[in-house]
Amino acid sequence: METKTLETRSGHPCFDVAARHTSARVHLPVAPRCNLQCRYCNRQTDCLHESRPGVTSGVLTPQQALGYLHRVIQKIPQTRVVGIAGPGDPLANPDETLETLQLVKRAYPDLLLCLATNGLNLPPYLDDLAALGVSHVTVTVNAVDPEVGRTIYDWMRWGRRTHSGIEAAEYLWEQQRLSLEGLTARGITPKVNTLLIPGINDFHVSQVAQTVAKFGARFHNLIALYPVAGTAFGVLKEPDAETMRQARAHCALHLPQMAHCQRCRADAAGLLGEDSPDIASLIDQARAAPAEPSCPPEKCASGCSVAATCSSRKPSSAVAPTVPAGRRAAVATLEGVLVNLHLGQAHAFAVYEEGAGIWNLVETRSAPPTGGGDDRWLALADQLSDCSAVFVSGAGQRPSQLLGAAGLELFTVEGLIDDLLGAWGRGDTMAGYLRREVNACSDGCRGGSTGCG
Repeated sequence: METKTLETRSGHPCFDVAARHTSARVHLPVAPRCNLQCRYCNRQTDCLHESRPGVTSGVLTPQQALGYLHRVIQKIPQTRVVGIAGPGDPLANPDETLETLQLVKRAYPDLLLCLATNGLNLPPYLDDLAALGVSHVTVTVNAVDPEVGRTIYDWMRWGRRTHSGIEAAEYLWEQQRLSLEGLTARGITPKVNTLLIPGINDFHVSQVAQTVAKFGARFHNLIALYPVAGTAFGVLKEPDAETMRQARAHCALHLPQMAHCQRCRADAAGLLGEDSPDIASLIDQARAAPAEPSCPPEKCASGCSVAATCSSRKPSSAVAPTVPAGRRAAVATLEGVLVNLHLGQAHAFAVYEEGAGIWNLVETRSAPPTGGGDDRWLALADQLSDCSAVFVSGAGQRPSQLLGAAGLELFTVEGLIDDLLGAWGRGDTMAGYLRREVNACSDGCRGGSTGCG
């Protein structure tokens, strides 16, 4: 069988190998929640020099992302592609993702738009992506055999329930198949990413390439596992270069291989392999700046068309942006003055909202009842979905992981609520407030099946 080679002139550096040295891309980190827990993923750490999916120096609102994009383009004028790749899953955050894409399309209609997703929630949004002009979508498919898939994922969520095991793996692959077919039917170029995980799916990756090709995938990106500490697969060894070469050779019999992947961060900016060292500072500037118009400053200065580009006008597309409220945080408190309750002990959370630098208590929300294991923490994540952070005096490892995967920044701290929220709101370090003892309820508590936290 003939080896399939990568031949395209799209100008997208991930799909067009000739463009990797000339076209820069930027990822806008507006999607913190995730609907799937992979056993190789831990998004709780950030190192500026660590390049892998799920890592970002900050999460932005759609308007802040537009401001970040303005700054990136001024610094990196060869930017040709704008993508959303997390740090969670873009379509576990559909409102933020679609609003961001619309703002970018209106401000920079000549830039390519792309998306990277696990595909679990992609089918309902295929028409929206097509209407917004998204041209390239990457779907991560690690298995097409549910028996293999069930070994890769701890859980996934659709509807109001969490699922695991063979049922979840079957549903995930069905959604991914529908995604590939739907993208192809709408003229959107689909690429499939597959992690090669030694001893887990290394024998299966060629079958993945062969199968996804039948359902419309145009390109295949086989990526070596990056063992991350604290994950189930963190103890495995990263596949060596020869292992990857042989695996790609087998997969290339079915799909052209993208061998120049750089395992991009969720806030990557620049040429592949040459990300700007100023990412963190540009994100900080975007978060601190007032809301910007939806057209770039130079266009506004020259007199843009109000009906076409200015953010004061309501978009004509069916994808209507949400209006972000002030930043919110949830606090576990006994008396409303101190952060002094363990996550599992809190029967209610005080929700504070920032306005003009002042944090005001807006409401108190009851926590889900004790028990229920993971479902309790996923329900809590739903109840606090409009919050960016949760402040508690202690928390178990498992609920911390689940809330973090849902996009909630969890702080295990002690002190006055006003001091803590003020420091966090200003972007100060929280090191002085961190508790030394994380598990306040008992030495043995790790937030397991009891749901106590």
